[in-house]
Amino acid sequence: MTKILLIEDNQDVRENTAEILELANYEVNTAEDGKKGLEVAMRIQPDIIICDIMMPEMNGYDVLLHLSKDKTMASTPFIFLTAKTERIDVRKGMNLGADDYLTKPFEESELLDAVASRLNKHSFLKKEFSKDIEGVNQFFNDVSVHEGMESLSEGRELETLNKKDFIFMEGDVANTLYFIQKGTIKTYKTTESGKCLVTGIFGPGQFIGQLSLLTNKGTYRDTATVLEQAEVFKIPKADFTTLLFGDKLISNKFITMISNDLIDLQEQLISMAFATVRQRLAKALMDLSKIETLNNTKNKGINISREDLASLMGTATETAIRMLTDFKDEALISFGSHREIIIEDKKTLKDIVLFG
Repeated sequence: MTKILLIEDNQDVRENTAEILELANYEVNTAEDGKKGLEVAMRIQPDIIICDIMMPEMNGYDVLLHLSKDKTMASTPFIFLTAKTERIDVRKGMNLGADDYLTKPFEESELLDAVASRLNKHSFLKKEFSKDIEGVNQFFNDVSVHEGMESLSEGRELETLNKKDFIFMEGDVANTLYFIQKGTIKTYKTTESGKCLVTGIFGPGQFIGQLSLLTNKGTYRDTATVLEQAEVFKIPKADFTTLLFGDKLISNKFITMISNDLIDLQEQLISMAFATVRQRLAKALMDLSKIETLNNTKNKGINISREDLASLMGTATETAIRMLTDFKDEALISFGSHREIIIEDKKTLKDIVLFG
């Protein structure tokens, strides 16, 4: 049964509100002031808290502030109860992280609707979405239902791209976020001398283009091209900005979804800065192998040019080729008929990544 904590110093309001909630089949725990309410909250870990603002011992603001600093309670839905004369103080509560507020006196339906709405939203935020088109679609559709953002369920499409096709070019107007359902995508920047610097290799379950959508220039920071036949899911910039700058809890959920590849990029940069060339090659091969596995292709090896591999490692092409030869001589890899790289000893490659 869903547990509700009601913190209210007025006995009549507390008892009447508790009765309404109990008749709606909620388990209700009560406290007559903020200090006791905080103690009860930490003890019972309620599913939602309804709290008056002006109370003795500890006011509602302080209760919310204390709970927001506790990892186990920080995400618990929190509804303020406020008298009409206190409505000007509601903004303070919302800024502290309150999810909603009710003005006393309130109708029974207002109370129950507010509780149901916040519980449903909290359930949505705890939900895990799969790293495929179905999962992304489900996320957008669920947001549409919970937030009334009907436009989020429209205007997205799947595009199939062939090897060497461009998804976007450096300097193009950035108006789309892309989710990779299938295939391998390379992003790169072109230097003044005309040399290509690979900025990332991406596969199924990852997003590309998000940083470009946030820049003041409004253009893509690099070029994205297809290494292996790909299926990409196009998300309009309008949806991206609505989710990013709207409700803060949904924004956090959305950021978590789209930032997985940024974490990988951070790890890659650290690797390039401190790892040996041997470690960098081993890590690049393991990462590329993982993408091949996600794509579930029939390829026996990794198809990547030696130039792209060297750029991904942050070294010269000649150095990458020489290190590949060393790996071949150690029976860690072999080469296919079309120069694809076949991993023969994953365990040793993993050990090289970790220990050099």
